[in-house]
This record gives sequence, C-alpha cells and structure tokens, in this order.
Amino acid sequence: MDQQTQIELEAAAFRRLTTHLRERTDVQNIDLMDLAGFCRNCLAKWYMAAAEEKGLDVNYDQAREHVYGMPYDEWKDKYQIGPKR
Repeated sequence: MDQQTQIELEAAAFRRLTTHLRERTDVQNIDLMDLAGFCRNCLAKWYMAAAEEKGLDVNYDQAREHVYGMPYDEWKDKYQIGPKR
C-alpha cells in the first residue's frame, strides 16, 4: 500500500470514529476513559497537536468543536450527565 492511500484510509477511519462518537451521545467521556483509556477530549488534543506539527493554528476549543461536532459547552449542556455517585 502506498503512503497516500494509507493516509487516506487513516483519515477515513478518524472521520468514522468522530461520527460514531457524535452519534453515541449516551456514552460519557468518563466511560470512554475507564474502558478505552481515551475520550473525545483526548482526540481533540491529538488533533490539535497534529495541526501544530503542520504549522497550523488550531486551538483546543476549535479542536473540540471538530471532534464533538458542535461547541463543547453546547455538547456538555445537551448530553453530559453529572458524576456517578
């Protein structure tokens, strides 16, 4: 497989993952962290770091909006539940 095809497949997998996480609003970040060791915020940080490596200025809020599909505060108000206690 050539490098460009690999990049395209990895990008498609990332887009599918973010779409899946946007659709699964019932899954909280804490649940993802407990089970998988990463969450939507981790993806946003990785996205921001990748942009920085390319010399692009993407801040954390912009990266989270890309991952969440909406501003983080809006997602939090709509879908985040309180602590499980």
